Amino acid sequence: MIERHGPSVSIALSRIGAQLERSGTVYDGLSLAEWSNSDSHAAYDHPQHHTLSLYLEGGFQVVRHEAPSFRGAPDKICLLPAGHESRWHIGGSMRMCHLYIDPEQLAYRALTGFGMDPRRIDLMDLTFSDDPAIAMLIKSGILSLDWEDASDRLALDSACQLVIYQVLERHGFRPDTSTLQGGLAPTVHRRIVDYVQAHLDQPLVLDQLAGEARLSTFHFARMFRVSFGMPPHRYVDQRRIHRACCLMRDPTTSLAVVALSCGYSSQSHFTRAFKAKKGVTPGQWRAAL
Repeated sequence: MIERHGPSVSIALSRIGAQLERSGTVYDGLSLAEWSNSDSHAAYDHPQHHTLSLYLEGGFQVVRHEAPSFRGAPDKICLLPAGHESRWHIGGSMRMCHLYIDPEQLAYRALTGFGMDPRRIDLMDLTFSDDPAIAMLIKSGILSLDWEDASDRLALDSACQLVIYQVLERHGFRPDTSTLQGGLAPTVHRRIVDYVQAHLDQPLVLDQLAGEARLSTFHFARMFRVSFGMPPHRYVDQRRIHRACCLMRDPTTSLAVVALSCGYSSQSHFTRAFKAKKGVTPGQWRAAL
């Protein structure tokens, strides 16, 4: 886990006057943005999310201080892992597309979507690399869609999943066969993920999860933290909030129903938990969609 968090890449770009052309949220933990920028300097200090960047126009005079021999160009990609540091000089004008990926979401998708052990995720730090497959997926499968149109939601989600898979397979997943030390076995890991997801509308306690894993409560808590990078209660809280965000995208679903569907005892309990995690109330979050 990243111990030191800095401002997001989007905040850093906004501070230097970059123009946000459009943005969208695919699901909680994955968002998109198109930016234009010219003649400025940018600094990213330990952002809490991964950033995949595809250059769309220009970029020939963009230089990363840590890799001064490389230059940007259309179809070049940059992959900036969460917690990295970088300094950039933007000469001339350019346009780019960003995918912002929460590390916890990346780990969750790696396991549930692709059957990959999240402990093997190790994203490369790439500067102006060539990856025609990822570039094509972003341009044809993401940029061509309306990010705010509900009818494009499934296609957008599918395209993003393909991009994430390519990133993991080509630039972030260690396929070595060495034995991983500690943590839950992959089959137990998947069983716990499925169990939590199926019981989010119910109270979940540590003894219950440990029993599902067939481990002692003490040993399960330790191994869970190794595998998931967080304690069990935090993981369950994260999944509840994620489900709530998905449900709230439907304006016909009341907040009271959302609260009960996500395992909160009342709407007020849900509101307090959501605001603690997101910084806004569920109503404010929904109004901003």
